[in-house]
Amino acid sequence: MEKIPYTKPSFSAEQHLALLQQRGLIVSNPDHVLHFLKFIGYYRLSGYALPFQICEENFARSKHTFKSGTTFEMILDLYIFDRELRLIVMDAIERVEVAVRACIANSMCESYGAHWFMDSAHFGAGFDHSQFISDLKSEMKLDGNGELPKSKDVFLRHYFQKYSAPELPPSWMISEILTIGKWSILYKHIRPITDQAMISGKFGINYKIFTSWLHSLTYLRNLCAHHSRLWNRRFAIHPRIMESYRMHMEPNHTFCAQAVMLHILLKRIATDSHWAVRLSGLMAKHPAVPIEGMGFKVGWEKDPFWI
Repeated sequence: MEKIPYTKPSFSAEQHLALLQQRGLIVSNPDHVLHFLKFIGYYRLSGYALPFQICEENFARSKHTFKSGTTFEMILDLYIFDRELRLIVMDAIERVEVAVRACIANSMCESYGAHWFMDSAHFGAGFDHSQFISDLKSEMKLDGNGELPKSKDVFLRHYFQKYSAPELPPSWMISEILTIGKWSILYKHIRPITDQAMISGKFGINYKIFTSWLHSLTYLRNLCAHHSRLWNRRFAIHPRIMESYRMHMEPNHTFCAQAVMLHILLKRIATDSHWAVRLSGLMAKHPAVPIEGMGFKVGWEKDPFWI
């Protein structure tokens, strides 16, 4: 299709409200809708309006007429559900992230000492170790002389004020400032493979699966951190299917596959985890939300896997 210049004008909240009503949306309280259009935005809400619209696409224009009986509250309910979903996902990722960095740091420390990450011999040829160290120093806000002029982290100030060597703090301190994305990359390049297997074994997962899952967790966390939609998303980065859970993870581009991954990891980390109960409770709180858009089947919460 030949590209054309973008000429759509910007609309005020009042104009967007009129457009929604023109397309058939039932608005019982215009002031209520205007409030959300002003503080959430038409474009953001429009992504949650799509399931309630009849779309007629052609090369010249797109028409988005609302299905009969669609109210603004139905769109808002889906938006609120997705926001609350991100919150419980972030809570799960926090627990997993802390466990991952603790297991990697502890396992490698036991085998190679507190400063194992400073030795490039522990990483494969494809890993830019010097850049990693440089990024680490930048993260700690070290100046060109290896000093720490400013830091809100008391433990880092203490290390650099008291110790002259090694150049960087031990692994258990470093683990507090590295993101899950950095840990994902670090784990992927750890060599020999037996060290990867030793770490992933603590989670009862094959090292290849674990590498994929850490990558997926990083992507999922970034989506949540940037307030991106989880409901009805086709995940560009998805967890590799664990064969023993194929029936639960397939297809793995849905949110359901991400939830299965989190549930498996959480049950390993905390045997008393009730995250799946919170997830099913959230869906029960919003019964109108179409769960098939996330890859779940009706009655999924009764499956013994989730209990």
